Amino acid sequence: MSAIYIAGIAIFSVLAQWLAWVLKVPAILFLLLIGLLLGPLTGQLSPDDLLGDLLFPVVSLSVAIILFEGALTLHFRELKGIGKIVRNLCSIGMFATFVIIALCGYFILDLDWRVAAVLGAVLVVTGPTVIAPMLNAMRPNQDIDRVLRWEGIVIDPIGALFAVLVFEAVSFVGQGEVLSHTLIALFSTLGVGISVGVVAGWITSALIRREWLPYELHKFGILALVLFSFTFSNHLAHESGLLAVTIFGIWLANQDDLEIDSVLEFKEDLSMILISSLFILLAARLQLSDLMLLGVETFIFLAVVLFIARPICIAISTYNTDLPLKSRVLLSWVAPRGIVAAAVGSVFALSMIDSQIPDANKLVPLIFTVIIVTVVLQSLTATPLAKLLGVRQPSPNTLLIIGANHVARAIAKGLKEQNIDVYLSDPAWENCKMARMDGLPCYYGNPQSEHAERYLPLTSLKSVLALSPNRHHNALGVQYFSHLLNEQNVFSLRSSTNHAKANKDSATFLSRQILFGEQGYYARLSSLIAKGGKVSATRLSEEFNWQQYLEINKEAIPLFIISDTNNSEEPQIRPFVIDMKKPPEQGERIIALQPPKMSVLKEPTLNKEQSGTLGEKLGN
Repeated sequence: MSAIYIAGIAIFSVLAQWLAWVLKVPAILFLLLIGLLLGPLTGQLSPDDLLGDLLFPVVSLSVAIILFEGALTLHFRELKGIGKIVRNLCSIGMFATFVIIALCGYFILDLDWRVAAVLGAVLVVTGPTVIAPMLNAMRPNQDIDRVLRWEGIVIDPIGALFAVLVFEAVSFVGQGEVLSHTLIALFSTLGVGISVGVVAGWITSALIRREWLPYELHKFGILALVLFSFTFSNHLAHESGLLAVTIFGIWLANQDDLEIDSVLEFKEDLSMILISSLFILLAARLQLSDLMLLGVETFIFLAVVLFIARPICIAISTYNTDLPLKSRVLLSWVAPRGIVAAAVGSVFALSMIDSQIPDANKLVPLIFTVIIVTVVLQSLTATPLAKLLGVRQPSPNTLLIIGANHVARAIAKGLKEQNIDVYLSDPAWENCKMARMDGLPCYYGNPQSEHAERYLPLTSLKSVLALSPNRHHNALGVQYFSHLLNEQNVFSLRSSTNHAKANKDSATFLSRQILFGEQGYYARLSSLIAKGGKVSATRLSEEFNWQQYLEINKEAIPLFIISDTNNSEEPQIRPFVIDMKKPPEQGERIIALQPPKMSVLKEPTLNKEQSGTLGEKLGN
């Protein structure tokens, strides 16, 4: 029967992630609902009976991997560029939130002070997995988007580390020991955790740099080292393992000459599996009796978390900054708790229950209640509030180009010259490097990865152009962004004229391989650009219409049509596609790839007005 339950958890985990993908909401909602349905509501799943003595080790090891993956994203060099507000949110703002929630837990909920302190420490963490879907739907202005997105990224590992330190501190206090002995025990635990993390990071760095660990074993080898570091550190000093793996991840993340992108991608996939299964198990452990114990005091506690702790945190963090008041109001409302809070809090609760600390059994129900209320309430109200305050972006206006090869760069530069916002993405570092040298923003990696959700300006994306010569990269990008931005805003370039061989591709990819007309396939564009072809713009007029343009530019490949509308400051752009029904009109600009010979063509005999228009075109 155990095998059936484990297989069922896997199926329900996929179902929850799929529902989140379809409805574009945080997956944590469906994971919690499924766990509650299988556990306390129907009694079909009992994690304690299913795993027995293995429950605590499984949960602990899973949380260790989740924290390690989060720590891998914390780069110290990026902390310098995230701005004063984000730094304040992840330092003094985080500490203020901790103090307020801990005091509220102690005085209002009447919790044991150790449980109240751990509760306050755990609930300082938001996290990108719940923030990103909310921002994509809300589309706030760039200042708000940047603050919330970076707060989630940075506070994830920092907040988790802070929670670990608070938990270790309260674990040594109140045991009847002399204060000096307690402090010695605490600092020895901190020393062991930090030392094991640093040593594990140094060993791993050496193994990779000296190629003593083959590339195909990087993922498995580092996973084994994470698990060993966690258990070994706990063996040396009680509850120091989570600190050790967090330091381990931070060490690897800040080794600039270390190639760990494949490891990070693997850990993201593994974390999704663990998080999905873990949340169902943890939610299933909740008892209806525990939930029923949450009375009027709990509602007061929630009100403090929502309407006092967060606004004070924002007020302190934005003090003496030029952030507008309306932006501060929205920031004061949006702070959903997520995966790290539930996972770390559950590990602490299990340990505190074993230590027979009073009120430890209330920790998980309180954390889950805060998660459910903040995610549901703020997901439903954040977008209307952003509209009411007038801090929502009017409409997305950025084109994401999948690929930063020489064709993509030439097209991107042509668009940028026409004041069109572009953002490139490529998994090849050389291509990204060349794009950045040309002044083009470029994301290094796969745009459909979880890492990209944290760093790409997804809320600003209007459409996506897949211009990579790699059909696989184009297909993945088209499938991913067709769901995110709707299919009519996603386009792909054909790699060649041999379209018949594409019958193994998805229907979505086949239907979107329509960029730049019948002659606009990658091989031809690449050849023209390599020979000196240029991307330039021409404005149509009453004297120089579309038919005249085609007669003069027979060998040019039209790429885009730009319309300057009176109702919008941003120019409207649409690509040329196969079977295009609406031709360009008077006043619109044509962006085209001109063959190299166009630069030496003599101007045809036209009347004065036509000559002037064509002269402007050739000059561009």
